[in-house]
Amino acid sequence: MALFDMDLDLLRAYRSASEEPADFDSFWARTLEETRAHALDARFEPVDTGLSKVDVADVTFAGFGGHPVKGWLLLPAGTKEPLPVVVQYLGYGGGRGPAHKHLLWPAAGYATFVMDTRGQGAGWDGGDTPDPVGSASSFPGFMTKGIEDPEEYYYRRLFTDGVRAVEAARSHPLVDAERTAVGGNSQGGGITLAVAGLVDDLAAAMPNVPFLCDFPRATTLTDRAPYREIGSYLNTYRGRTHRVRETLAYFDGVHFAARGRAPALFSTALEDQTCPPSTVFAAFNAYGSGATDGAVDKEIEVYDFNGHEGGGPYQEAVQLRWLPGRLAA
Repeated sequence: MALFDMDLDLLRAYRSASEEPADFDSFWARTLEETRAHALDARFEPVDTGLSKVDVADVTFAGFGGHPVKGWLLLPAGTKEPLPVVVQYLGYGGGRGPAHKHLLWPAAGYATFVMDTRGQGAGWDGGDTPDPVGSASSFPGFMTKGIEDPEEYYYRRLFTDGVRAVEAARSHPLVDAERTAVGGNSQGGGITLAVAGLVDDLAAAMPNVPFLCDFPRATTLTDRAPYREIGSYLNTYRGRTHRVRETLAYFDGVHFAARGRAPALFSTALEDQTCPPSTVFAAFNAYGSGATDGAVDKEIEVYDFNGHEGGGPYQEAVQLRWLPGRLAA
């Protein structure tokens, strides 16, 4: 696979053409207010996973619309005092899977909260959270579910779940709410950016090769799934491009990034045709741009000859070095 996007110097200066809706903030404030009218009802049920060094709880909490959302909470075995927590969001098509697949952060001494992804889970790891909301006609996948109306779009529900996952994690007595980090790969990175823009007191955000950024460019630059689902929908429903783009603007990671305040560690890969590097840099370059109290702490790791796998374990090593300083601050 060859380089296909902009040169790195152009990426570092690139700005998205995505137009922010005038009611972006009020749309999301109303969405969260409506969801918080439902009790969070976070429940943590201990489970025996066979892990001797990690304690695991099966989590259920109320997400968008009060719908039950599943998750895992993992703690170093025998934890007695509150720990900083890393809230993890998952990539496209996957669910929470088995708890033992999420051992990196507990092994480093952190609490870890893994949010299941509503309606997903058949692509790689299984999920346990249905999405009870239907939609009009859509292309197979999740990118076009409700895409002609921001109120009905799938990612309104999922991003709201992401905020509630932070609230659920913070409700546990062995979690230090003031030291909350969020992170994820691909779709998980996109959810990370949304949560970073909607929750103003996070300690850190770690979006890896984030998806759901700079929709105007992404949907015309790459023909890789999942972005191609949108093109396939519009291939059938001709003449609806403007309406679809109006909806997507409420969910563009670029606009959430502008509202981010927490220290952030991004990653991108220059051969990534799933989440093209220009779309990632669009979010990175916008991150913290709405801040009025000084520059926001942000960094980006660039993997020049990698695709959507990005840095993989190399990026995890960078995160393990980077995060302690942000949580200490």
